[in-house]
Amino acid sequence: MSRRKTERLLNLVICLLATRRPLSAEHIRQAVPGYDAANDEAFQRMFERDKNELREIGIPIEVHKDPWEEDPGYRIVPQAYELPEITLEPDEAAVVGLAAQVWQRASLAEAASGALLKLRAGGVETDEAGGMLGSALELRVDTQDPAFPALWEAVRDRRVVRFAYRAAASESVLTRTVEPWGVVSRRGRWYVVGHDRDRDAARAFRLSRISGPVTPVGRPGTVVVPEGVDIKSMVGYRDEPVQERTALIRVREGTCQGLRQVARAVRPGTGGWDELDVDFTDPGRLAGWVVGFAADAEVVGPPDARDAVICRLKGVLA
Repeated sequence: MSRRKTERLLNLVICLLATRRPLSAEHIRQAVPGYDAANDEAFQRMFERDKNELREIGIPIEVHKDPWEEDPGYRIVPQAYELPEITLEPDEAAVVGLAAQVWQRASLAEAASGALLKLRAGGVETDEAGGMLGSALELRVDTQDPAFPALWEAVRDRRVVRFAYRAAASESVLTRTVEPWGVVSRRGRWYVVGHDRDRDAARAFRLSRISGPVTPVGRPGTVVVPEGVDIKSMVGYRDEPVQERTALIRVREGTCQGLRQVARAVRPGTGGWDELDVDFTDPGRLAGWVVGFAADAEVVGPPDARDAVICRLKGVLA
């Protein structure tokens, strides 16, 4: 799916979810970016196709027929769009908490805010449902690697990329042309996995070793991912497990439920704090998780885990 179509579908969902009353097709055409430039026939085809695609993925678009209006109206009822209450076991909640900590920043929140502004400017009365749109549509990803956004888009668009890569052994910088199959994280580091055209073989490249910009090559849709390929195994997920250690973390009373659920032990501390024993293998990954709790969590030790947190915080300040 092209980026333009993705943005148009997102804008359509936001429009139908935020409106307080059903909107006619013509009103949607004027309010949603991506439709306004199309002629009448092209708009009708595009709008019908978009509605069907959204319904196929489970988004409930309702049709309302007002006897006083010639054209039907469309909207998405927030109660039908929202997920039902989900009950998780402690281990399941811990996994969800870890996944949530990975996501830190992306462009959907900006797109949602911009779409709402355009809707209001077009005369559509919107209901942001207490900020539901801003939080429900915002995805965040925690990576400091500049190459990540371009590689993620290349994987999404099935497009070949070219970049300068610093080899681990020789430290020499070589140009690589890669058919990307996926982007995966391992022990706090991000890798792009795919077919290296220069070597004519499958390879994994660490994003932190990519120098300069990632340049798209050719047209989207040209990369074919081999059937059954396991990109996780290509970055060493099946190697020998590393030694597990235990970190001492202080958390404020009544906070940091995600940390509490995975802690080996929880005991009362002093001054409104509790003490947690949390097992970890990679200090950087532990730090990325803990800093998400801001001032409610503090790593006491071991020293390398505490230093990793301090490094993260200094990076934020910078």
